Amino acid sequence: MFAPARPVLLGHEDRASHEKDTMSQDATLDPTLSSWVASANAADTDFPIQNLPFGRFQRDGALRIGVAIGDQILDLQAAGLIDHQDMRRVLSLSTADRRALRASLSAGLAEGSAQQAVWEAALVAQSEVRMALPCDIGDYTDFYVGVHHATAVGKLFRPDNPLLPNYKWVPIGYHGRASTVNVSGHSFKRPMGQLKAPDADAPHLGPTQRLDLELELGIIMGRGNAQGEAIGIDAAEDHIFGFTLFNDWSARDVQAWEYQPLGPFLAKNFASTMSPWMVTLDALAPFRKAFAHPADDPQPLPYLSSEANSQQGAIDIALEVYLQTAQMRADGVAPERIGQSNFADAAYWTAAQLVTHHTVNGCAMNPGDLLGSGTLSGTTREQAGSLLEMTLGGKEAITLGNGESRTFLRDGDTIILKGYCQREGFRRIGLGECAATVIG
Repeated sequence: MFAPARPVLLGHEDRASHEKDTMSQDATLDPTLSSWVASANAADTDFPIQNLPFGRFQRDGALRIGVAIGDQILDLQAAGLIDHQDMRRVLSLSTADRRALRASLSAGLAEGSAQQAVWEAALVAQSEVRMALPCDIGDYTDFYVGVHHATAVGKLFRPDNPLLPNYKWVPIGYHGRASTVNVSGHSFKRPMGQLKAPDADAPHLGPTQRLDLELELGIIMGRGNAQGEAIGIDAAEDHIFGFTLFNDWSARDVQAWEYQPLGPFLAKNFASTMSPWMVTLDALAPFRKAFAHPADDPQPLPYLSSEANSQQGAIDIALEVYLQTAQMRADGVAPERIGQSNFADAAYWTAAQLVTHHTVNGCAMNPGDLLGSGTLSGTTREQAGSLLEMTLGGKEAITLGNGESRTFLRDGDTIILKGYCQREGFRRIGLGECAATVIG
């Protein structure tokens, strides 16, 4: 197991002041740092040396733990950085040990590093391997933090009262199905479910006609907590390993019939898609932003509030949705962007608040547990993260560049999610892609 010399682990009371100095003290974030892996130095790469996201890949039938660097993957065991292939052990690293591993990776991959001669043999091209889920997911909770999405959807059903009274007080979530979370690149069958037309006397079983995407981020838990021991807001980020892109597909017609009184069930549990790379909070440090609820809104209860969360709880992650139809694919037409938003603008609650609320009742979290953000939409239809919003509930189709139109997804449609952070004076950090295709 990786066992670096331990840097000083700051107490939680020091976190707010420490975060202010992170970018100036952390050499791994230096925008002038370049790598001996040439593709990592390209301006448009998702994976410069300042990123170093973790994932798993399959080579010769075995799962391996790696870090993305440009268009390559560094096999961590082959590089001598770990002595196992257990991602749970990596996720369980303390904050100090995770940062020390990151520092070792950065130093070894940096241009001029003495490690180059050894580590070159530990590189494998991403195009030559099969990516797997970045970790084993034990439990999955989907939240509903996208306030603009919640408002837009609420207006479709409750024009005068789109948000229910609890929305601005408590992070809303439900327990999802981990067994049907798949890594980017898969296909899934159009799901069946009970459907009931408004004028029908009884429902019938059939394939969904209102299949939708949901533009989300996934939050991967690192170190867990014991049952009965809540994770306080000041400690929450020490338990978060990283972020992924996440698409929580939805069958809107099945959902409309089944969701009361207990919420999502078959409309949500048939498939979810996750990108293969976990981008750590350390890599996202330059893109942190202040967080606050509007002054006229209820302010978070004390257990959901801290100075550090207010100063830098939000993260500036640009998000995009692309659609490629079967016809576009046959004609060699590239996927078309149909939506874009930003995590910092869309989310009503921060990642730390989700972790804290999830455990305030004593719920135990484990390494690899997944928290979905919920659909992250902006304030306009062009910034929507679902077709439900883009088409006003299916009333107004969107028209694509090749003349095709969509209200909801058809067989053969591929949805691709992309995400990235960029800020003047820092290297662009990407989250990779999250793609899947619906089939009949």
